[in-house]
Amino acid sequence: MTIRYLNTDLDLMGPNDLTRLAAAFASRGLHPLHLARGGDGLWRATFETERQYTEPEQTIAGMLDAFDALAGTAASDWWACTLREFNIGYDCGREPHAFNQGLSLPTLRRIVDAGAALRVTLYPEESPKPDPDC
Repeated sequence: MTIRYLNTDLDLMGPNDLTRLAAAFASRGLHPLHLARGGDGLWRATFETERQYTEPEQTIAGMLDAFDALAGTAASDWWACTLREFNIGYDCGREPHAFNQGLSLPTLRRIVDAGAALRVTLYPEESPKPDPDC
């Protein structure tokens, strides 16, 4: 299996209803995978871009473009969130020997200016399942 970038999720959590924010993001090509109010009263949402890229830089830039376009209550809902996190996901494999991707300084600045954090999730290579007939 080859190491590869999967996608970047934008994870949000906060006290405000996030449906207005989700609508504002959807108009900019950022759609919710999950949007619900939890038993603790906090709203949680996970967003992905419509377009899939081969590196996180372009994905996060698109998400930040949607953030930059926020206004009114949608912008207030963003800033009320207690979690604003870009979660970069990778499938891990055995090759190539070395693999790297990065984020430029301007993109890192935009993440900070948006009050967001960065997380990386690595999905391990799946081990073959033992044959139950052996």
